[in-house]
Amino acid sequence: MSEIAAEFARVTGAFAQPTLTLLHQRQAPVVITIFRAAFGRNNKPIPTARLHTQVEEHLAQIRLTGETDVPAGSGRDICQRWMRGQWLVRSLDEGGNEVYTLTSHAQQALELVKNLTRDRATLSEHRIATILTTVRRFNAEANPDRTSRMTILNEEIARLTAERDRLVDGAEIVGATSDFMLEGYTELLSLISALPSDFARVEERFATIRAEILAAFRAEDRPAGEVIDDYLARADALMTATHEGRAFEGAFALLRDDALVTQLRDDLTDLLDHPLADVTLSDAERSELRGTVRLIRDGLDRVLSQRSRVTSTLKEYIVSHDAARDRELEQTLRQIESELMTWMATTGPRASHDVPLLPARLSVEHLRERFHDPADDRLPERIRAADPADAPPVSLAELMAQGGPQLGSLRERLDAALADLLPASSLGELFERLEPSLRRPVEIFGLLHLAADQGWSAEEAEEAFTALRPDGSRRTFAVPRLPLPDPDLPDPAPTSPTTTTTTTRKARR
Repeated sequence: MSEIAAEFARVTGAFAQPTLTLLHQRQAPVVITIFRAAFGRNNKPIPTARLHTQVEEHLAQIRLTGETDVPAGSGRDICQRWMRGQWLVRSLDEGGNEVYTLTSHAQQALELVKNLTRDRATLSEHRIATILTTVRRFNAEANPDRTSRMTILNEEIARLTAERDRLVDGAEIVGATSDFMLEGYTELLSLISALPSDFARVEERFATIRAEILAAFRAEDRPAGEVIDDYLARADALMTATHEGRAFEGAFALLRDDALVTQLRDDLTDLLDHPLADVTLSDAERSELRGTVRLIRDGLDRVLSQRSRVTSTLKEYIVSHDAARDRELEQTLRQIESELMTWMATTGPRASHDVPLLPARLSVEHLRERFHDPADDRLPERIRAADPADAPPVSLAELMAQGGPQLGSLRERLDAALADLLPASSLGELFERLEPSLRRPVEIFGLLHLAADQGWSAEEAEEAFTALRPDGSRRTFAVPRLPLPDPDLPDPAPTSPTTTTTTTRKARR
């Protein structure tokens, strides 16, 4: 294959990746917008039903802007298409609920779009200095020549010592320019924004290994003891057997150091407190830098949780492995082989015998599930008649206090209020003027029921109903204000059943 053909094959393979298929489609701006709005920068899992609703709401708002090229279908159908495109993955959280998360391909696409939306210079002093510093440090740590490594270290020590002595002598501190700070913040945000996709890639690798282990375990093409030993050893070396596992193990070793994490937090705090940070960073960028440590810890927790699932899967499969069933199958196969050898000893080489693939089923019309139990013929013990004197005394007033609303008495009070015999401008004022026996919480529903029968409508404002329970305690309820009609005015036209039902529902709430 020629060089250009090989390069074309590599580029074609890159365009076949889910990251570029997401960015290359016509509806990519809509999909990326929904992913950024729903999942944010931390890629927190979202319950499936909630994401379906969010997708439908976001698409409705996008259509209001005049955009017509949007995904069609319900939120559930759209999310399933995104899962087939390897941009969403559905799994179970710790509580056993189905949740959606973005794949590493989708997060990589979001990171690329986010970098393109940032204003950054293509060439700057800060970038060149960063390259030089990185190359110098990399050479100092990887150079196999002892003399060269010592020379690099001595030069760095001399440079740092001279800078320290200059500051000790009271020399002027050279402040960073706004362009220098902008470029530094931009590169730092770019590095941090790549962390979620890196963690997701490691997590997906562990999920793939888990599926491979289960498939190989269920194949059982080797003895059980050999399979168990092989996959237990693979589980122990899981973090060092793959490229992703080795990379994560190195990062985990660094971030496991509390002093290093504290240093990272302090350095970020100092950068955010810089005088030029307020004019260089937006509120969203400041929040992103401030949440770096939490972002790293959340990513570590998700990867460790996926690794624990691999180990627990192996453990559960080993524990639940039915050795007795395997022994029964082996004995059955040996009996078949023995009978076959007996039959071959008494027949010719060309003899044949029809053997059903499965044994015939027994036809049983009814099979008894229960048999005679002499204990079933014993008569139950006689029911002892209760003595009426043992029952606690209950008065009629106590029974009425625990009952429903007293509609007859309430109707009389309501008629008196309408006749101006009991002055009140609203249902709440009438309730406050009632005697204690008619101010139970349940009487509020009685008044609202009578008002609904009259076709009165409630206002949007609320008023307080202070109810008295039979035990003397008070409780206040907020109910939509329902004014009483003026008896001097003609009766208003009855409201529609829909209005009455709505008013009654609001009042009950």
